[in-house]
Amino acid sequence: MNSDAGQMTWRPDGASSTDMLYLRSGDLEPWQPYTHFPEIALPDPPGFSIGYATFLALLKKEWQAV
Repeated sequence: MNSDAGQMTWRPDGASSTDMLYLRSGDLEPWQPYTHFPEIALPDPPGFSIGYATFLALLKKEWQAV
């Protein structure tokens, strides 16, 4: 995995909402909504899951889907 890459998930443990992308830099970091990372977050096409565009972009950058 790329050293700048992190992890992403749609269903973090303990999250009240599962319809948004969550990110973290590694196993020991807490999950945070992708919107907390404006340098990474991308706008989503209408009708897509919240964070889908960001998810696809980060997959290309070797982020791990958990």
